[in-house]
Amino acid sequence: MPIYMLKDEVYDFPSVSQSTRDGLLAIGGDLSPERLLVAYSSGIFPWYQEGEPILWWSLDPRMVLRPSDLKVTKSLWKTIESNKYSCSFDADFEGVIRACATVPRSDDQLEEEDDKDEPSPWISEDMIAAYCELHDMGFAHSVEVYQGNELVGGLYGVSIGKVFCAESMFHTKTDASKFALYNLCQFMTRNGIELIDAQQETAHMKRMGAAPIPRKEFMKTLKTLVKEQSLVGNWGDGSAKFMKLFS
Repeated sequence: MPIYMLKDEVYDFPSVSQSTRDGLLAIGGDLSPERLLVAYSSGIFPWYQEGEPILWWSLDPRMVLRPSDLKVTKSLWKTIESNKYSCSFDADFEGVIRACATVPRSDDQLEEEDDKDEPSPWISEDMIAAYCELHDMGFAHSVEVYQGNELVGGLYGVSIGKVFCAESMFHTKTDASKFALYNLCQFMTRNGIELIDAQQETAHMKRMGAAPIPRKEFMKTLKTLVKEQSLVGNWGDGSAKFMKLFS
């Protein structure tokens, strides 16, 4: 099946049913906020190595996590109750995305042993700039985990309607990324955000309660949830407001 070539300044994507067996749907285009918002609301995300053209994906099956399904182990509860970490939202988005790009990942974040101690090379400077712009517009969000004044863990993603499209996470201290995910799920529950799109299946997210579902089922759910009001703005300072992006 041929790969669809995106046109400049045209933000429409082909149907996700046209993706290849491994999920590749389209190539080219840019990382403009308009294109990214259309992509995420359509079940599509960018993923490519620096120096390559932009590649757009829609995987089948799709890994998802509902906040109520989060698995909190005894060891994580112990970490939560210890109060050794503090958590914030949208306090240092750029710091989190740069840490996701550079901090070596460890066994609890990876499925493949061969990838151990590798950072996330797909988070290029272009990607960082694009998601920082989305953050400034109130659509991309970060969760920061601190030990004292040190940023030791976190995650970031894009929120549209009642869906949080998770992109990456990192930690430098035990359970810090899990603590970030726990706090994200608590926040989502309080604000009526129903689903985390974890995109691809990993052992780490499976242990945390995520599960793969057929893309057809995912797209049906996504189509409904993205039409709901989005919580746009800074999630940490109380200025975020609900607004409808898609009719």
